[in-house]
Amino acid sequence: MRASISTALLVFVGACVDNQYPPLDPAVDPLTEGEWYRPTTTTTWQWQLQVREGQAGLNTSYAVDVYDLDLFDVSAEQIAALQDQDRRVICYFSAGSWEEWREDADAFDRADLGAKLDGWAGERWLNIRSPKVMEIMLARLDLAVQRGCDGVEPDNVDAYTNHSGFELLAEDQLAYNRALANAAHTRGLAIGLKNAGDQAVELVDYYDFSLNEQCHEYDECAQLQPFTQAGKPIWNAEYVSPDNLATAQAAAFELCPRAEAADIRTLVLPLELDDAFRVSCD
Repeated sequence: MRASISTALLVFVGACVDNQYPPLDPAVDPLTEGEWYRPTTTTTWQWQLQVREGQAGLNTSYAVDVYDLDLFDVSAEQIAALQDQDRRVICYFSAGSWEEWREDADAFDRADLGAKLDGWAGERWLNIRSPKVMEIMLARLDLAVQRGCDGVEPDNVDAYTNHSGFELLAEDQLAYNRALANAAHTRGLAIGLKNAGDQAVELVDYYDFSLNEQCHEYDECAQLQPFTQAGKPIWNAEYVSPDNLATAQAAAFELCPRAEAADIRTLVLPLELDDAFRVSCD
C-alpha cells in the first residue's frame, strides 16, 4: 500500500518510542549467486490482493508472466495451478506493518507496534529494529516457500520516511531491507522492493524487481531507473478517482506513452486491488 509520506526523514514529530534494540548492520553484501526466479524488464504482471464481493475467486485468465497475490490468502494449490500454466507467483505480505486480521498477529510483541497507518484501519507500523519482528518476517518467508511462491513482495519497507512512532533512521531501514532481501534469496525466493524509491540506488543489487505505486502521479519514476539499468523490471500500479474502468482508460491514454518511454510495466488498477477493472500499458 502507499502510505502518507513525511518530509522529515530522520526525526519524527508526535509520540515516539525509544529504540531498545541494537541496530542491524546495513553493511552486508548482497546475495547474488543462487537459483531463484529473476524477472526481466519485459516481464508482464497482474496484481490482485482481494476478491471482490460476488466474484467466484481469483481471476487467473490474464495472459501475463507473473501474478502477485496475497501470501496468506492464496493456497498452495492455486499457486501450483498457475505455475502449471507457466506463470510465476509473487506473494505479498507486509514487512513493515502489523495487521490485526493476520493469522500471526498475536505473535508480535505489543511494544513493537507503533503509530497507526494513515488511511489503513487495523494497521500499525512495526519497530523494524526488533529481533522479534525479524523473526516473524523470516517465518513469513518460510511460509512463502511452503506455499510454493516464486518470490515475495514485502510491503511498507519505508517506515523511516513516515510517522511510525519509532525513531528510525535511513540506516535502520537500509539494514532491515537488505536483511529481508538476503533472507529471501537464501530461501530461493525472488524479492521486490516495494515503493521506497529513496533507497533504490542502495538496494538495487539486493532486489530482483521494483514494485511501485503511483510513480507517474507523484513523479517518482526516475528514482527507480537503477532497476531498469540493471535489467530488472519496474512494475507500477496507478490508481484513479473516480475508481472505475472509464476513468482508468482515460488515465492510461495519457500515462502509457510515458510508461513505455521509461520501460515501466504500468497497470491502472482499483485501489482495493480486487480486479474490478484492469488497464494495462502493455
